[in-house]
Amino acid sequence: MSRKKIGVVAGDGIGPEVVGEALRMLRFVAEKTGFDYEIVEYPWSADHYLQTQETMPDSVLSEYRDLDAILLGAIGDPRVETGLLERSIIGGIRWKLDMFINLRPIKLYHADMCPLKDKGPADVDMVFVRENTESLYCQIAGFFKKGTPDEITTQEMVNTRKGVERAVRYAYELAKDRPRKKLTLIDKANALRSQDLWTRTFAEVGGEYPQVEQDHAYIDAACMWMVKNPEWFDVAVVDNMFGDIITDVGAMIQGGLGVAASGNIHPGQVSMFEPIHGSAPKYRGKGVACPVATIAAAGMMLEFLGHREGATMIDDAIANALSSGRIADLSTRSGLKTSEFTDILMEVAAS
Repeated sequence: MSRKKIGVVAGDGIGPEVVGEALRMLRFVAEKTGFDYEIVEYPWSADHYLQTQETMPDSVLSEYRDLDAILLGAIGDPRVETGLLERSIIGGIRWKLDMFINLRPIKLYHADMCPLKDKGPADVDMVFVRENTESLYCQIAGFFKKGTPDEITTQEMVNTRKGVERAVRYAYELAKDRPRKKLTLIDKANALRSQDLWTRTFAEVGGEYPQVEQDHAYIDAACMWMVKNPEWFDVAVVDNMFGDIITDVGAMIQGGLGVAASGNIHPGQVSMFEPIHGSAPKYRGKGVACPVATIAAAGMMLEFLGHREGATMIDDAIANALSSGRIADLSTRSGLKTSEFTDILMEVAAS
């Protein structure tokens, strides 16, 4: 396998701490499995913005295209206008590099980590395929008479046949290779009639995948079933906005933000991997943030890069550490230092 070039944006708050631990785990795995890589670090963050008034310049996009993957920590800081950094950095990377799939595995490793009664690892093992570049996130929005009693705001929901179809097709491809071979479309086409595009596309593309069982749920019902019967879900495909919401429900079902990772995927091109938690600025520098989600994101990155051995080593280490109780709490109240989480994972992986 040729040397892989990985960009790193550590970002804000706890981002540099959890990314540092993910890179430590990556070095450990690379030494054990012979994975060859180099790191390119980028400074985009609130600190960088406050010093330079620069968020993330478009000129760097050509550099990103020469990378094999990007590892992102977290973006967001109360010292900066809400959403400014997120739109420029996270949104900018997703939109401008057309990372059209947000991939969210939701897997429970230990029943004690699930807040649902009588649910265990066998009940929570699913993958959400969230369309990642369209819907309400297109930034087609505006204000009229802002700040007055007559203020009007608009935000356009945009879905294209191309955008919907490539997300749906990716989901079918994923579902056909999983044991259950079941795919659920989640939309709100009964109330938002433009989402009939999802209904029709799902059915048309599904004709090419007779081995995949097709299911459907409206987003409000899907959230209800996620809590009541998570075992119903295998692979689900969902609109960008609704996917943003329901995957956070999934994160809590699998044990919280401390274990939830995601990938922003463009198959065959540079893709970005990150924990789904925020920057948690109040914990910055305290050494109590759990890095497991970022380490899991690094594992997803290795899988994407074709290094299955390394990805499996990370996933097995997380599974064994959590299922054995070596890591029993993923919160900032765990009593473990940020580095100690990684120490445990490396010990488990080496045993």
